[in-house]
Amino acid sequence: MRSITIFTAAMMLMLFSSTTFANECELSISATDAMQFDKKQLSVPASCKEVTLTLTHSGQLPKSAMGHNWVLSTAGDMQAIANTGMAAGAGNSYVKPGDTRVIAHTDIIGGGESTSITFSITDLDPKGDYRFFCSFPGHWAIMQGSFSIK
Repeated sequence: MRSITIFTAAMMLMLFSSTTFANECELSISATDAMQFDKKQLSVPASCKEVTLTLTHSGQLPKSAMGHNWVLSTAGDMQAIANTGMAAGAGNSYVKPGDTRVIAHTDIIGGGESTSITFSITDLDPKGDYRFFCSFPGHWAIMQGSFSIK
């Protein structure tokens, strides 16, 4: 009986550990009609090869009036990406197509919607200075935060 209990405990620990590990590579963030993300910092362990991010727009306004997306870049590229994104327009989710400075981005969503993106972080430097932001025109200056690999 004791060996069955130990075996069951070991299996539960392995199951819990693998579930916890998988969830460490999944992030969620919410944006509001008040032009705010609910988080200013996001981080993932260096053991993650890929990250899945889910963006939820918790507001009610349509994407044409108060749309939000999530864009990841180096801190140094953020403003330039936002500026060229305005010219790219709503049809491109305010991200210039093929912009190699963009590490990952979601589509623009409106109130009540959500979207997800999965991207690789294998080429990112854990010591790098990465920022996430919303590239909807005028939002990036307020809607931004840090992204780190630990």
